[in-house]
Amino acid sequence: MNSWDAGLAGLLVGTMGVSLLSNALVLLCLLHSADIRRQAPALFTLNLTCGNLLCTVLNMPLTLAGVVAQRQPAGDRLCRLAAFLDTFLAANSMLSMAALSIDRWVAVVFPLSYRAKMRLRDAALMVAYTWLHALTFPAAALALSWLGFHQLYASCTLCSRRPDERLRFAVFTGAFHALSFLLSFVVLCFTYLKVLKVARFHCKRIDVITMQTLVLLVDIHPSVRERCLEEQKRRRQRATKKISTFIGTFLVCFAPYVITRLVEIFSTAPIGPHWGVLSKCLAYSKAASDPFVYSLLRHQYRKSCREILNRILNRRSIRSSGLTGDSHSQNILPVSE
Repeated sequence: MNSWDAGLAGLLVGTMGVSLLSNALVLLCLLHSADIRRQAPALFTLNLTCGNLLCTVLNMPLTLAGVVAQRQPAGDRLCRLAAFLDTFLAANSMLSMAALSIDRWVAVVFPLSYRAKMRLRDAALMVAYTWLHALTFPAAALALSWLGFHQLYASCTLCSRRPDERLRFAVFTGAFHALSFLLSFVVLCFTYLKVLKVARFHCKRIDVITMQTLVLLVDIHPSVRERCLEEQKRRRQRATKKISTFIGTFLVCFAPYVITRLVEIFSTAPIGPHWGVLSKCLAYSKAASDPFVYSLLRHQYRKSCREILNRILNRRSIRSSGLTGDSHSQNILPVSE
């Protein structure tokens, strides 16, 4: 194993560790907080988190074994199962992000009717459609025997070894990425740009009120005036940064892998094996970044994490105080006798 392979293996191990811990923490927050569970986005987050955990405990270790061994890491049946899950979980992850963006769009653009438009039942129907949509392509690939180990990506995924099926497989792969990656990307852009438009409109209204107030308050201290102007600037940038993060992480993680797959099928240009594995690692890294982008940096999840940590620390302090109390009583008993 050369230095490139060792680096890719280390990247996979790091991604697995971060993904496992962060997604498990999101699940703990969902179990702990009833307020989070009552909201419709919790179903989308739960669906995304469970998919990320499945990918972390099954697909990533097999890819790691493929990188280290430079061959198929498991038997044909297990590899086909892993390829089925890889295709399903990739589509499910993309569509779950699209569902979360639709939820944000409804909440921001239609705030007064949000509860009526996005109930738990509606969220459950969207998750059911996501599963049905994501299951269609791996089920068809399984029926056509297009699941197996792909040496370029060192992983069990979509592949076809028969030259006479090249055109059919190319059309199938193009349709899969168009109806998963491209569709989700279009939904993300549409919804979040609408959200950004509304956010900027509200920022302008707040800026007008702030400027009018600053004009009226003639005797205001210059430092207070500067602080208000700085807060205006931060307010304008906040929504842009968040939306850039949502769309940017989606593109950075998934686009290299999707483009590599399409170039591999529709072009005769050679692709380096290290780039193939690296693009797969980038796709896996979305499982590690999703908990931070969509959950753990939000106020409710941070509050839930603090409550979980406080509960753990309180239990430890109670146990330690109980142990010291027991030892103290044992030391006193012989004296009293």
